[in-house]
Amino acid sequence: MADRPCIIVTGCSSGIGAYCAGALRNDGWRVFATVRKPADLVPLEKAGIEALLMDYTDGPSITALVQEVERRTGGRIDALFNNGAYGQPGAVEDLPTEALRRQFETNVFGWHELTRQIVPLMRRQGHGRIVQCSSILGILPYRFRGAYTASKYAIEGLSLTLRMELEGSGIHVSLIEPGPIESRFTANALTHIRKNIDLEGSVHAEEYKRQLARLDGTGPVNRHKLGPEAVYVALKHALTAGRPRPHYLVTTPARQGALLKRLLPADLFYKLMRSLS
Repeated sequence: MADRPCIIVTGCSSGIGAYCAGALRNDGWRVFATVRKPADLVPLEKAGIEALLMDYTDGPSITALVQEVERRTGGRIDALFNNGAYGQPGAVEDLPTEALRRQFETNVFGWHELTRQIVPLMRRQGHGRIVQCSSILGILPYRFRGAYTASKYAIEGLSLTLRMELEGSGIHVSLIEPGPIESRFTANALTHIRKNIDLEGSVHAEEYKRQLARLDGTGPVNRHKLGPEAVYVALKHALTAGRPRPHYLVTTPARQGALLKRLLPADLFYKLMRSLS
């Protein structure tokens, strides 16, 4: 085990995290995969992955994770893949501030705390890779996704600044902006919109009906949606390339959206985004 590079991967109960944890193990990494629920440890452990509990909203659990990985590896952590997150749908005017705060606790503050605890270890060893699973919504706005979009814009800003500050240290920071990927993400989003948004009393009630159809699978199928293996291609490059990129756009909608934002006048671009969402 000592000769294998070590990586922490968060949000491994399903989807991108679960797939990437398994793929990394198969590619020779020593993987420390985190989940929030004890029941989710079992399938990872059966797959030969070292699974640990960690909740981004629980600071002591973040510290405990880092200390346990240090103990097991003798202080070596070669890479961190921040992936665990959720989306809180709803119009900005309908979004309770407390729901927005919870979105940031998980998607931003928890990521920041884990990252800042890892950086000193990487500095001491003189190398490291930090990869953030951001979103195309960290670059482009999208109606009724204001909370999630804001959290990903924050991650983009923090991570790009960190990338510049770490230049010359041997530590590289990259962002993956996947776009639509097969996962339980939309199912989880459905839970949060029903919990925190007044769907029937809102001025957006009719639009929410269409949004709910998209989230519960009864609406149109997104033909551009890819499997989590597409994200792993980007992650592998970010972890192993001599010069990892700052951004990795994974799906066709992500690449098209980023291109149109560069090419179109702002007013036209935002009108286009409104029509798409």
